[in-house]
Amino acid sequence: MRKLLIGAGCIALSLIAACGGGGGGGGSPASSPAAPTPSPSNTIAAPADNVQPVSVEFGTNAVNNILFTTITICSPGSSANCQTIDHVAVDTASTGLRIVSSALAASLSLIQQTDSNGNAILECAQFATGVSWGPVKIADVKIAGKQALSVPIQIVGDPAFPTIPAPCSSLGATQTLFANGLLGIGMFLQDCGGGCARSTSPGFYYACPTPLACQGALMPLGNQVQNPVAMFATDNNGVIIELPPIPATGAATVSGSLVFGIGTRANNALGSAVVFPVDPARGTFTTVYKSQQLRESFLDSGSNAFFFPDATIPLCPSGDFYCPGSTLNLSATIQATNGTAADINFDVGNAISLLQNNPNAAAFNSLAGPIGLPNSFDWGLPFYFGRNVYSAFSGRTAAGIPGPYIAF
Repeated sequence: MRKLLIGAGCIALSLIAACGGGGGGGGSPASSPAAPTPSPSNTIAAPADNVQPVSVEFGTNAVNNILFTTITICSPGSSANCQTIDHVAVDTASTGLRIVSSALAASLSLIQQTDSNGNAILECAQFATGVSWGPVKIADVKIAGKQALSVPIQIVGDPAFPTIPAPCSSLGATQTLFANGLLGIGMFLQDCGGGCARSTSPGFYYACPTPLACQGALMPLGNQVQNPVAMFATDNNGVIIELPPIPATGAATVSGSLVFGIGTRANNALGSAVVFPVDPARGTFTTVYKSQQLRESFLDSGSNAFFFPDATIPLCPSGDFYCPGSTLNLSATIQATNGTAADINFDVGNAISLLQNNPNAAAFNSLAGPIGLPNSFDWGLPFYFGRNVYSAFSGRTAAGIPGPYIAF
């Protein structure tokens, strides 16, 4: 069992700078009455040009609870110089497409992004469990029947830039994605936002005259690594992840849908889903768990478990997951910035027993572990099983409601 907390890139950054470029500021709206607890029932969207298949499987590594999809990237303006890349992890708590260099064909020609002096632009993307280093390149991105043109993406681990600058390496170990790439479709339009446009102190972007001479660089919003869904011509105001429920003993594979757009057509209507506005600068909300007010909580399809603080639950020997003597039936309350609240019931199983007793299962709904982020509850992939979970983008209106918000 490997702990996977690849998401929260935007959340982590927001601790030092405003995250995303499309959000506004201001205080919280007036409180509203608590909403009914949302029903954990759902339907899976049928194939359409705004519906992309997703699946949970073992994929490229023996890691449980990773949500994968397949994308196509092309040299800008080309319909022939393209590559389809499978087993790209889907992450709702970070922004931007990142492809592992070793997964790219040598023949694929992408444009290196440069600054006004012709220096290569590289990025030190910061995640909850480390950093990813690599150049920013320009590609056309195709997913389902949608296309985003000239998208700045990151190539992770490019051998042409082997040396990580000290200011980047000091932020943490090199992040392992356990996938061929990471599709960050969080609630923000860029992966750093105004912080990186105004200052080099967030430490995200570097200008490199040579691979060994990189200096921190300001990065305008349009040149930052972008949320590719927000760059679609239509159905570009949010996403929905739809996964079926799974048994307590796990599932060998799980198939679902990633739907683009919210309230833009019949297959992405908000319906009876309850809307929870989130902090417009941080994308966070409050989780109340055992009297703890965890105000930096978030939904994260890129985390393979629930991660939250509870010193009363026994840890597995590795210390990464919880291993209670028997399955725990727990509850927490999600509170939006406008006062809307919902009680969420969830289970915490013994991680070792689950894996040993169900060795062929790639997906489990009761994996959980401790969290290192302060004041946070990470509602990871287990939260998504049996729900349609909406993420509305900052600076966009979705189903008549300004983003950013989550809904389920």
